[in-house]
Amino acid sequence: MTKVFIGGSRKISRLNLTIRKRVDNIVSNKMEVLIGDANGADKAMQKYLAEKGYKDVIVFCMGSNCRNNIGNWKTDACKSDRIIKDFNYYEIKDRAMSDQADYGFMLWDGKSKGTLNNIINLLQRGKNVLVYFSINKKFLSLKNFSELENLLKECNPKNAQRFYQILRIRDRLATAQKELKLA
Repeated sequence: MTKVFIGGSRKISRLNLTIRKRVDNIVSNKMEVLIGDANGADKAMQKYLAEKGYKDVIVFCMGSNCRNNIGNWKTDACKSDRIIKDFNYYEIKDRAMSDQADYGFMLWDGKSKGTLNNIINLLQRGKNVLVYFSINKKFLSLKNFSELENLLKECNPKNAQRFYQILRIRDRLATAQKELKLA
């Protein structure tokens, strides 16, 4: 069964008709959905999938307690020795979803570093990502880092610069290019 990692920004809490149509395609193609347990896009997507009665969903969470599991689906409880529940803590479950997924579907507001990090993780693993870019309300299909760089050009320049620095995008791009040459 094809697995799709669905995620997005916590600031995106509603799914418009075009997003719902894409989710309907995932459902009609009987893909297994891998989704996180955060508020925002994760919770909105979970609510929509539950309304549709969709069963092929796995909710990834940290520890044994999910923050959100609206459909009472199967869970994948990721573990960490970290005490502080920060970006690095929750990124553990996001990496697990990136590892297991065949594709990604991200709802991004152009500000969330977590969602952008998920996009990068998927691309580093050679997986295509469909991004709904809420700033201009359009879908972009990303297959490589040059397409990601084009997406970042559409962001606020200060945000884009911050992403390059915090997420080490150039280093990760260079590593991905070296791995491609070795393959």
